[in-house]
Amino acid sequence: MFTLALTKIDLLNLAYLAAAVLFIFGLKMLGKVPTAARGNRVSAAGMLLATVATFFYLTGATAVSLLWIVPALGLGAAIGLVMAQRVEMTAMPQMVALLNGFGGIASLLVATGDYANRRGSFVAIDQLGVDAGGSPGFTLGAIALAALIGGATFTGSLVAFGKLQGVSWVPDQPVQPPGQRWIVFGLLAGALLLTAVFVAWPGAWGVLLLVTLLALGLGVLLVIGIGGADMPVVIALLNSYSGVAAAMAGFVLNNYALIITGSLVGSSGLILTNIMCKAMNRSLMNVLFGGMGAAPAAGGSGAGGSGGATVSGTAHEASGADAAIVLEAARQVVVVPGYGMAVAQAQHAVKELVGELAQRGINVVYAIHPVAGRMPGHMNVLLAEAGVDYDTLLDLEPSNVQLRQSDVALVIGANDVTNPAARHDTTSPLYGMPILDVDEARTVFVIKRSLNPGFAGIQNELYFHERTRMLFGDAKKVVMELVNELEQI
Repeated sequence: MFTLALTKIDLLNLAYLAAAVLFIFGLKMLGKVPTAARGNRVSAAGMLLATVATFFYLTGATAVSLLWIVPALGLGAAIGLVMAQRVEMTAMPQMVALLNGFGGIASLLVATGDYANRRGSFVAIDQLGVDAGGSPGFTLGAIALAALIGGATFTGSLVAFGKLQGVSWVPDQPVQPPGQRWIVFGLLAGALLLTAVFVAWPGAWGVLLLVTLLALGLGVLLVIGIGGADMPVVIALLNSYSGVAAAMAGFVLNNYALIITGSLVGSSGLILTNIMCKAMNRSLMNVLFGGMGAAPAAGGSGAGGSGGATVSGTAHEASGADAAIVLEAARQVVVVPGYGMAVAQAQHAVKELVGELAQRGINVVYAIHPVAGRMPGHMNVLLAEAGVDYDTLLDLEPSNVQLRQSDVALVIGANDVTNPAARHDTTSPLYGMPILDVDEARTVFVIKRSLNPGFAGIQNELYFHERTRMLFGDAKKVVMELVNELEQI
């Protein structure tokens, strides 16, 4: 009779395999809005399974190990619960940036901690040829790469958080010292050279420390030179970095769950980065070193922006009552949300406005640009929180089809993604970027605090278009005014 004897490590690896399957299914579900929330829960269940399996596997370890693990699990769970409950949806980009940084520093600490624990065996292999198991050269390389990528992810994510949060000591606009690109390449080359040195001399603690210090500086330089307009790309890229760092830590520990999870996060983050770059018609190198929005212009009629032709013309202002009359007479309205909606937390008011229009038999859809807001999917998340029907959220190409047929385009705090200069002004940094063609609607209403440019620092031609009317003020207050005016018609 055939019997299958499974060791404790076999059971652990089977649990890791099951967790990996849950990760993959969860990631697949995240690709569609209706199943995204379920996909998040499925992925979280996979992580819980991997964590619990690891915990029980370590029950045979020393009491000291468990003494550290149990409080760490409790503390981490408590912090995560508090963040999930207290962080506003409008602050989600900052939270994602912080979580990327946490992932990076965790990988760095795990790799360097494992090296500290096994340094004697690495030195013995190097000096005496003693076999301590595994491939020491490969493991040492993984340790150094985990420190390099994890360190850069950590400081880069902190800078990204500072830019998104508006921290005083981190400028929102890009800061690019002379020769920044070559400084970055020099730091990276130096860190990789030191990695090779570390593999050759396993006992060199100082070399690993230098790699870590270079990595921390590299992360700051990579992100400090990027403007707010490119934050969606930066967040996706940092997410990819954190995944690769986790995979390196997995190789260090020979942990299949970390290797698989890190690879999934790294590859998906890189794919998303590529999608974001295509959405802006720019290369990754241009995003990292282009300095988009380095010199934003002050607002005002006819103000120019950073790069591109000077915009001339007069912006026409409308009242809430005038806008309500036009909206009430429309057959189709396209709502174009942007970061201004997020700042004003106007998503619930927008949902109420759309409800008023729907009661009048007016067809309303939402036009979502891939890089609207400060992180990928930012607008989708905010509108989903307000209970907006998933089917009314349209991607770029379907949105443009609807805009050409719409009576009214209502732009709420969206700037660069609606700028017509991207289609014709070859001197503009936005030239070639796919935009939402809101200027093709019969009437355009733009809700904005002022005529100041967006994050790219480029004045929007749309504000001076003959069919555009400006509704100045806080997005939430203006939308609620429109609701009140509609109720009185």
